[in-house]
Amino acid sequence: MSAPHIRNRYTDLIHQTFFFPRHGFEVIDNQLFFHGIDLNALVKEYGSPLKFTYLPKIESQITKAKELFASAIEKYQYNASYNYCYCTKSSHFSFVLNEVLKSNVDLETSSAFDLDIIKTLETKGKFRKDQFIVCNGYKTDSYAQKMAEMVDMGYNNLVCVLDNPEELDLINKYTKNQTNLGIRIATEEEPNFLVYTSRLGMSYKRVVDLYESKIKDHPNFKLKMLHFFVNSGIKDTTYYWSELTRLVNVYCDVKEVCPDLDTLDIGGGMPIYTSLGVEYDYGYMIDQIVYYIKSICESRGVPEPNIFTEFGSFTVGESGGVLYSIIGKKEQNDKEQWYVIDSSFITTLPDTWGIGQKFILLAINQWDHEFQRINLGGLTCDGQDFYNSDTHTNQVFMPKITDDEPLLMGFFHTGAYQESLGGYGGIQHCLIPAPKHLIIDRNETGELTYQLFAEEQTPEAMLKILGY
Repeated sequence: MSAPHIRNRYTDLIHQTFFFPRHGFEVIDNQLFFHGIDLNALVKEYGSPLKFTYLPKIESQITKAKELFASAIEKYQYNASYNYCYCTKSSHFSFVLNEVLKSNVDLETSSAFDLDIIKTLETKGKFRKDQFIVCNGYKTDSYAQKMAEMVDMGYNNLVCVLDNPEELDLINKYTKNQTNLGIRIATEEEPNFLVYTSRLGMSYKRVVDLYESKIKDHPNFKLKMLHFFVNSGIKDTTYYWSELTRLVNVYCDVKEVCPDLDTLDIGGGMPIYTSLGVEYDYGYMIDQIVYYIKSICESRGVPEPNIFTEFGSFTVGESGGVLYSIIGKKEQNDKEQWYVIDSSFITTLPDTWGIGQKFILLAINQWDHEFQRINLGGLTCDGQDFYNSDTHTNQVFMPKITDDEPLLMGFFHTGAYQESLGGYGGIQHCLIPAPKHLIIDRNETGELTYQLFAEEQTPEAMLKILGY
């Protein structure tokens, strides 16, 4: 009798451990493809490390959310509108904003410089003055001044969301024309969080008094929006639904004294796939959001509000990836095997070491090779420059390295926040250069197109920054 076949290839591991293929991933001839992109060929042509953004994924995410909200609004005969806002802090790059605005969505900002971006987009015909701008974040003097200037220029749907009562006096210093206001309500954090109440927003107990004393009779102010954001994001948990219920009731309380109020901004936090081992029922979560808001308002005898969301990571996160080559290996003891990548996690994926964020991690080639448990190390001399646990397995597996060809690997769904957190075009730890960045799109016939947005950072560029 012949010995049973031992299924210890990397391809067997992935197919047995995760839902695979899915999310645009597939394997052809033992090589990984992402939304039809031959990643092995990509590295051979452009080299590694290589960052890329696949633009069509941005549009498909926006379309998904819009269609699910439209379906829930129709199902429950919800008598108000839905607005999709892109949270610009997730990625400020022009190619992201240009793609986002093709889907006719609104924008949410966090600082004064965001407004300069929007004015530039408007002059280029990519943003209209009648689109909504939800201005969040702590209001500095320059932020308040720029908001007032934009209202004067005809951006009539700009909404200044007050984070604290004192900001109203600052806004009033510059306001000449009628300005729409929002108020951010502080949420209660999860029981295991470091603080009880979010530092962002104000207590719901102060909202009615602020409206009655300073907004109600002011000739230039209208309170149009209440805003909240649950720090842990939109999740099908008792905590999220209880916070949503509490804050919709706050909306109803304020609506009873403020006829102008007509919008509830539920923030962002729609989850994205950072592992192949989970499944999200987006349809159910959106259905229940609309149901809860509708039913609470009906029970309170209050008209349903317009619903705004601010989706940042959900919009752009799944469009991004980073590809590396394994350039060496080390055996530190009997159990710990290290693969060294040709870059640094601190430079290219600061989320992984800054907050322990996990991403989808897959080999690009050699799927027919045996696998082994490994740790991944970066090029820097920093002990924190490593990655050694996937979201659900608490370990990382990669094909065994052979002399046949270099092993390539990639992190996927990395499109949000990495450059914002780590800095772009500046100086990184141990002077590890920023990698090439490739923009991938599809033309009218569906063929893939490639545009090199940025070359790898040069020694000359870094020396200039450092003053040499």
